Amino acid sequence: MKKDHRWLEGQGVLMSILVTLLVLVGGIVEIVPLYYVRSSVPPIEGVKPYTPLELEGRDLYVREGCYNCHSQMVRPFRDETERYGPYSKAGEFVYDHPFQFGSKRTGPDLHREGGKYPDSWHYYHMRNPREIVPGSVMPKYSWLHETKLDTSLTKKKMEVLRKLGVPYSDADIEGAKAAMETQAQGIAGRLVEQKVENVQSDREIVALIAYLQRLGGDIHWREGAQ
Repeated sequence: MKKDHRWLEGQGVLMSILVTLLVLVGGIVEIVPLYYVRSSVPPIEGVKPYTPLELEGRDLYVREGCYNCHSQMVRPFRDETERYGPYSKAGEFVYDHPFQFGSKRTGPDLHREGGKYPDSWHYYHMRNPREIVPGSVMPKYSWLHETKLDTSLTKKKMEVLRKLGVPYSDADIEGAKAAMETQAQGIAGRLVEQKVENVQSDREIVALIAYLQRLGGDIHWREGAQ
């Protein structure tokens, strides 16, 4: 029996045109509907945007390349959920731009890190990981304790994120500085209560702690979480 497609495959120019049309039509069918839906992944109840201080801490996390060794996506397998906690849901990441899923686990997954350790644990761990975890291969990040947090672009970052769909209000943006100071002072106060000396609330380490303590906590999965 004659195979008609052999003839078509032999026509290079025509075949290229038809393949291009097919790809274009397929792309349009997949992409265009997305412009008519507010969100393809609705946020989970309780998931909120990062506070200004947590947002700055997240940028420090990215700046220092933490995602190169730590993932933030617990996969739905028993060995993962028993070690890290409930598996990650898409609705938990709707306000992350960009996502910090990661692809490598030189260190543990951090998506359920929030509330796992006290603030002082993170303070000392970032200063010298081997003080807390003997044998750790993680480098020191002691400059975070000495460097003053740059907040000059915080409002601008929030404005940009709002354009991407993060529901920051005008009041949130205008009150960013005061909100950061209040949250930073709260963290610094807890560090002092936990016997940490020479704590300064305007250092980068405080913002990073704010971010780490937020991770995975919006769904209140830990026993007794409020």
